[in-house]
Amino acid sequence: MTIVRNSEMRRELTVGEVAERSGVAVSTLHFYEAKGLIRSNRSRGNQRRYPRSVLRRVAVIKVAQRTGIPLSEIQEALTVLPDDRPLTVQDWARLSESWREQLNTRIASLMALRDHLTSCIGCGCLSLRECPLRNPHDVLSMEGAGPRLMDATEEDGQP
Repeated sequence: MTIVRNSEMRRELTVGEVAERSGVAVSTLHFYEAKGLIRSNRSRGNQRRYPRSVLRRVAVIKVAQRTGIPLSEIQEALTVLPDDRPLTVQDWARLSESWREQLNTRIASLMALRDHLTSCIGCGCLSLRECPLRNPHDVLSMEGAGPRLMDATEEDGQP
């Protein structure tokens, strides 16, 4: 059994150590830092040194990304949390609750797309009257770029 002294436990981590322990590439850590998601200190030799708390922060970033939360929203959410300590269960509960409705909306939209997509796959024309993905005469182009028909805000309540 190895006894770890407090001074060793508080030692900051190199970028390589953080990359190895978090499973995130060094370049990704540099990117996160440039975007303000994590922070580092500089050693006398101008090398990055990260507090141990960055490991949990990186884990939260990866989980949020996996659920489809944009980095800008992750960064905004993390700004209200202290970066001098690991994120707590309560911190995560606040973060995840703030993203819950957005995720529920995305899930509902994907389920609607899945349910309607199977009826169109065979025809290939996407212009039949019954097709929930149709856009006759390109009328939706006036609303801007991108897909519009699967939005939950459609007037008739049907995607």
